[in-house]
Amino acid sequence: MADYDYDVLVIGAGPGGYVAAIRAAQLGLRTACAESRETLGGTCLNVGCIPSKALLHASELFAEASHGHLAQFGVKFDNVSLDLDTMHGQRREAVKGLTGGIEFLFKKNKVDWLKGLATFTAADTVEVGGRNVRAKNIVIATGSSVTPLPGVAVDGKRIVDSTGALELAEVPKHLVVIGGGVIGLELGSVWLRLGAKVTVVEYLDQILPGMDGEVRRESAKLFKKQGFTLRTSTKVTGAQATDSGVTLTVEPAAGGAAETIEADFVLVAIGRRPNTEGLGLDKAGLALNQRSQIEIDHDFRTAVDGIWAIGDVVPGPMLAHKAEDEGIAVAENIAGQTGIVNHDVIPSVVYTMPEIAGVGLTEEQAKERGEINVGKFPFLANSRAKTNKDTDGFVKVIADAKTDRVLGVWIVSSLAGTMIAEACIAMEFGATAEDIAYTCHAHPTHPEAMKEAAMAVTGKPIHI
Repeated sequence: MADYDYDVLVIGAGPGGYVAAIRAAQLGLRTACAESRETLGGTCLNVGCIPSKALLHASELFAEASHGHLAQFGVKFDNVSLDLDTMHGQRREAVKGLTGGIEFLFKKNKVDWLKGLATFTAADTVEVGGRNVRAKNIVIATGSSVTPLPGVAVDGKRIVDSTGALELAEVPKHLVVIGGGVIGLELGSVWLRLGAKVTVVEYLDQILPGMDGEVRRESAKLFKKQGFTLRTSTKVTGAQATDSGVTLTVEPAAGGAAETIEADFVLVAIGRRPNTEGLGLDKAGLALNQRSQIEIDHDFRTAVDGIWAIGDVVPGPMLAHKAEDEGIAVAENIAGQTGIVNHDVIPSVVYTMPEIAGVGLTEEQAKERGEINVGKFPFLANSRAKTNKDTDGFVKVIADAKTDRVLGVWIVSSLAGTMIAEACIAMEFGATAEDIAYTCHAHPTHPEAMKEAAMAVTGKPIHI
């Protein structure tokens, strides 16, 4: 071991990387983490998951106070006003506290932070911060970045990516979001609540690609009701920015006459791509697949001995919690233990209002695999939701028709992101719909809808 500077060197300090480094250190391995940002936590913590949720929460509070929602409960406000600087300030405060927390955890667990961009010079060596570092095991956890859209150049002023959309110093009069996926809808929701007109332009015929079809349709109805303009089956072909706004050129996705849309800001949110460029992977003997990802085996090993990869740079959904679980698993595998991630039970959540969450198979995917039973329960029939005037959405449970094993769960609700955890635990333990149906749920709560949906799988719900 004297020939190596470290047992484990992790490249990238995002959710996957910093977790892998901490877990490796906990297992007694001499560990370092290379990160070029000035703060730890990667995209998710610095300019992604955390700051967007801070703005989503704050903007929801503003909307409840200013749009009259609270008045129906007897809570009335006069002259509600927006202090956008304070709203941005609490976002930055949340990020600062959490990034500092990771730095504390690195020190607590004796993880060395190598500040700089790591580049392979050999299969077991990287150059970082002006020096060569050799490690017995190297974990690539460099995450992802915004996918560019040809013809629409992000200038950081009028045409922004997700990072820029978090920093707007004024509420847009008209914000056009290119992309009807999770990021576009979440950030669009922030500015819609604060007073912007928001138009979502999506190339596909529905928003939220990859999600259950019924959920996608229901979500579209709810977003339109909130005031979103949804332009599906529409392609953006160009953008011209000025000091005061942007002129977008669009046309039908299937071809047809072009038209223009005027906006003062445009958000490009068509997806993310792996951060695999600039790593010198060729010098390590690694090649990329057609999607610029690093292929791995079940244990997160790459084709080169001693090099591992996790998170957004490998195939699978680009989700922070997936990367975290992979970070723990890869560290345990390196330490000679058995690290496993069940990729069939990775939840996904859209943090709009209502939230949208799912785990496992969509109804469409499940039908392709065999005969299924589907149970559905609306929050309109849930006592707590009715009391709270929070009746949008439903719970949907998809089960195998022969075994009754739960194959997928989809939820549209203000509490969907929290409620989906029950479905994940159930599926991890191989539960049947009957198992959930016979599990006592507290009353009155939103999760009772999960129980009722499971009962509906066999056609026997109580409250509808």
